[in-house]
Amino acid sequence: MNPIRIGKAESFLQILPKMANRHGLIAGATGTGKTVTLQSLAEGFSSIGVPVFMADVKGDLSGMSQAGGGNARVDARIALLGVTDYKPQASPVTLWDVFGLKGHPVRTTVAEMGPLLLARMLNLNDVQSGVLNSIFKIADDNGWLLLDLKDLRAMSQHAAEYSAKYQTEYGNISAASVGALQRALLQVETEGGDLLFGEPALNLDDLLQTDAQGRGVINILASDKLFNSPRVYATLLLWLLSELFEKLPEVGDLDKPKLVFFFDEAHLLFSDAPQVLLSKIEQVVRLIRSKGVGVYFVSQNPLDIPDIVLGQLGNRVQHALRAFTPRDQKAVNAAAETFRLNPKVDVATAITELGVGEALVSFLDEKGIPTPVERALIIPPQSRIGPATDDERAAVMNQSLVCGVYEKHLDRESAYEILKARATELAAAEAPKEEGASNEDRGFDWGGVLGGKKTSRSDSILESAAKSTARAIGSQLGRSIIRGVLGSIFKGK
Repeated sequence: MNPIRIGKAESFLQILPKMANRHGLIAGATGTGKTVTLQSLAEGFSSIGVPVFMADVKGDLSGMSQAGGGNARVDARIALLGVTDYKPQASPVTLWDVFGLKGHPVRTTVAEMGPLLLARMLNLNDVQSGVLNSIFKIADDNGWLLLDLKDLRAMSQHAAEYSAKYQTEYGNISAASVGALQRALLQVETEGGDLLFGEPALNLDDLLQTDAQGRGVINILASDKLFNSPRVYATLLLWLLSELFEKLPEVGDLDKPKLVFFFDEAHLLFSDAPQVLLSKIEQVVRLIRSKGVGVYFVSQNPLDIPDIVLGQLGNRVQHALRAFTPRDQKAVNAAAETFRLNPKVDVATAITELGVGEALVSFLDEKGIPTPVERALIIPPQSRIGPATDDERAAVMNQSLVCGVYEKHLDRESAYEILKARATELAAAEAPKEEGASNEDRGFDWGGVLGGKKTSRSDSILESAAKSTARAIGSQLGRSIIRGVLGSIFKGK
């Protein structure tokens, strides 16, 4: 398997495909060339038949679907490096977008996301996260599918109104915690959650495609709009990574990865994350290489990555860092200490002096040992640097292998519909069975209404809850609040 050329120092620097699943890091300050490095790496993996997933935070990676050329700075760099086989060409690309505007829709279900990641997305505290776990468990035990946000709203309201019934088995479900959950759901809904959750859910096999020439397809998730909701962005990418980890079979060390996953703006993944989530991330990063997946974190500052994860990243490209503040200087020193020493390179000094498109590079050798760090110029990509036009995007989407697969939204029966039907049945059961019956015959308690003593025919607690549920579901607010909690165990039906 041919190595992937990334840059040139005294000689070309290359990633060995068999070591590419040992993960990596691309770091550097804004404007130092991380995006171009990311693009060149993705092209290199695609050229050897490895599919790629990457998020397009700035909106300019879509140009990979178009051939390069006509860029004076690229031409000058190619001439300087003495690259003789450079040929402008487009890469095979599939465009994705949660909002369905700049790519094919990306969806998952509430059940597939799970309570741990969903609590992270909703920014719930420990008590609220516990209530969310209880809600998932109630839905699971009853076989009620949680597919979209309406389902989760319905289950939350149902659990709150029947909390006395569920308390012994599932723990306390307080109205305050459910109220906080509902408010968080409203916020996520306005940030695109109503489009993210639903069916058809993304089939991970669609991220593992190759084209007719055997090149790996580069999956680009338009994230310029999604990035305005950092928690939704980070949680979605972590969910994708977790799903790959859980569903791909063990394959050991392959000649090349089955997929390379680039996690841009990686600091969002770890920012304010609870310890239980950090432990899960560390576990996924440590073990997913045995599934044939390489993970490459892209961040401005190496200090954004926890040490326990940073230690798993064997292939590194470090662009320039600025040392204006004590924290900046700490980041420079930390980055310098992670490289294998090279007597020819003063790493700490070089990091602050690197030009645009220049980086300190260290990859793993055949024995899995990091090579001595070298100061190198990055080889430009063969595709366009910059975004594709709207017409070019449309053409790429129309020619995609998944064109028409995800565009139509499905809404099958799930928790919302089931709870709505139950509330309707309860309301019907309370209606008078004989036309013309008197209030007394119907058991109507005027004394209770007027402040007198309630009769034995008065509403029970459960009947009151049923009425409340029926009213909520019948209202416009209720219809927008009810739908989605579990369903992964019934997903095949």
